[in-house]
Amino acid sequence: MHVSPTVNGTTQAHDVEPRLLLVHYLRDVVGLTATNVGCDTSSCGACTVLLDGESVKSCTVLAVQADGAEIVTVEALARDDELHPVQQAFRENHGLQCGYCTPGMVMAALSLLREHPDPTEEEVREGLEGNLCRCTGYHNIVKAVLAAAGMPGATGVRA
Repeated sequence: MHVSPTVNGTTQAHDVEPRLLLVHYLRDVVGLTATNVGCDTSSCGACTVLLDGESVKSCTVLAVQADGAEIVTVEALARDDELHPVQQAFRENHGLQCGYCTPGMVMAALSLLREHPDPTEEEVREGLEGNLCRCTGYHNIVKAVLAAAGMPGATGVRA
């Protein structure tokens, strides 16, 4: 089947198998490997991307379902060696360790901040509950999201 999504501001056009998952389309066809495959069961959130502005676990979406959609991955956030405010907050607040969950966590945090620009700690914890981190214990991730909430441009995407 033919798909033509816009990924990080660039229109793509590819023939894909109908059963190809969006995460594999992004990694293997488009070549954007920051979206990680963690579980293939929607349990971990490592593959979280924005699909038409909503965060989704790309291991639960078929590439053909994203035909014509606007997809944003973590690769679209930093520009000209300048981190996106959410990425910067993760860095400044030590919201990562091994880094495997970080791209999905950042995308989920961005989506959360779009819906709740000034979240409480409880709203952050609740909003990120579908994203697992096996290293940090979440304290610094929550701290990073709360810090990002106060930064200009934290809810925007430049793609």
